[in-house]
Amino acid sequence: MRLENKTAIVTGGASGFGAGIAAKFVSEGAQVLIADINAEAAASLAEELGDRATAAAVDVSQRDSVEALARTALDRFGHVDILVNNAGVTHLPSAMEGVAEADFDRVLGVNVKSVYLFARALLPHMKARKGGVILNIASTGAVSPRPRLVWYNASKGWLVTATKAMAIELAPLGIRVNAINPVAGDTPLLKSFMGEDTPEMRAKFLSTIPIGRFSTPADIGNAACYLCSDEASMVTGVALEVDGGRVI
Repeated sequence: MRLENKTAIVTGGASGFGAGIAAKFVSEGAQVLIADINAEAAASLAEELGDRATAAAVDVSQRDSVEALARTALDRFGHVDILVNNAGVTHLPSAMEGVAEADFDRVLGVNVKSVYLFARALLPHMKARKGGVILNIASTGAVSPRPRLVWYNASKGWLVTATKAMAIELAPLGIRVNAINPVAGDTPLLKSFMGEDTPEMRAKFLSTIPIGRFSTPADIGNAACYLCSDEASMVTGVALEVDGGRVI
């Protein structure tokens, strides 16, 4: 029960890594708000996880939606200890100049602007309480970019730099900020990363991961639990690679 009496928001929490994080947090005693653009999926997972999980719809790229979610969390919990910025999207593999402007805007809105919007919505509360943890889910693409995913890689590189900058500014105020760099997992985004989901493409991708498997939601949930728990009270500004050796 490493997160007992803690409250947490997990964005993009209805599937993939977000669902793994939400499930781990609930199992460790936290009250978790599963926030996702897919309200039905979020509600279904919350029901599955039990009384310590609740659900709410959010479009993390829109200020009004983020502010409404922050109010919902504070109304339900009274306070927010942990924010996990997990929601993320990618564009299909393409030459950088071939990515449509709408796709570029979507990647920046969900992967980048959302972190800014949640900071505006929740940092005044965390500062007033002189404590809190923010965890940003970045990517191995931030530190070992793959071709044809330029704008996705760049958005995650921004997230790693933002994590370090946020950490140094907020440390004197009792707020820790860290990131996780997962390698691709068998999640809804996998097909988008590969372009097509075939046995051949999976084998090619797996050949770049020394441990020889994709990451799982449980892998990311376990790492997130440590970084958001009091066990990591001296850890801030790190981007932890959970990647089976991919970027070595």
